[in-house]
Amino acid sequence: MKHFLTYLKGMAMGAADVVPGVSGGTIAFITGILDTLLDSVRRINPSLVGILRREGARAAFAHINGAFLLSLLAGILTSIFSFAKLISYLLNHHPIPVWSFFFGLILVSVWHMLRQVKGFSAVRLALFGLGVLVAWGITVLNPVEVEPSYLNILLGGAVAICAMVLPGISGSFILLLLGLYPAVLGAAKNLQFDILGCFAVGAVAGILSFSHLLSALLRRFHDATVFFLTGLMLGTLGKIWPWKQTLTWRINSHGEQVPLLQQNLSPWGYEQLTGEASQLVFAIFCALAGIALVLLIEKLGAGQDAS
Repeated sequence: MKHFLTYLKGMAMGAADVVPGVSGGTIAFITGILDTLLDSVRRINPSLVGILRREGARAAFAHINGAFLLSLLAGILTSIFSFAKLISYLLNHHPIPVWSFFFGLILVSVWHMLRQVKGFSAVRLALFGLGVLVAWGITVLNPVEVEPSYLNILLGGAVAICAMVLPGISGSFILLLLGLYPAVLGAAKNLQFDILGCFAVGAVAGILSFSHLLSALLRRFHDATVFFLTGLMLGTLGKIWPWKQTLTWRINSHGEQVPLLQQNLSPWGYEQLTGEASQLVFAIFCALAGIALVLLIEKLGAGQDAS
């Protein structure tokens, strides 16, 4: 049952990572597995070879919490391969409900994360503000068009995976900024294993390096790090605001017209400018569904800890 719950949490992380602007790291944090994930990945280092030689494969597998990692990875991959087409369809045809759901999810996650700290101080509030500024600055950057070569896909995987385990920073949004998101998402939808393989190699290299840093920060400066990470989450809310006007467009590497620069609108301004319904009632319902999901996950996690 424990590994099945981890698998479901992995599925939630994978679904979040498919959406530009939403971080799987946010899901990992609110489901209470971020520390376990970082610690498990951190143990994959050269010392593992010594354990493997002295005690065998079973001991090495237990040392890295292999059952947890495999369950989580299986859930992430299941979600990515299952939901890539669905998420693409929903974002193209029903963007307002999708963005509203994730807006509510991230908004309540900010509240959830701030409950994890024991007190406020000027330094912590400054780190929170810095996190907001960093995330906001990233979201207003203009996308570039990087050639989706094998080397760029590999490097993109290394950078994106670091963002994927950070609450607030979206790995898929980093890929979007680099112009690699369509190539990677297309590879997931069409099972292009050469591209997926390059991305996976880069991702493994990236997470093995970055997990040590983030894990050390959470161990030594837990509350200060949480304040910064919470600021990152809050700073991305502008990116996933449901009602937007596209100012300029670009042609991606597949010859498709996609938004380049967008500005946020009020629901009423959106109706006046586009002539389309704002779907405000449905959007509020979807946002509340995202909030309810986080509260449910929190309750389930508390029940699991108590048992």
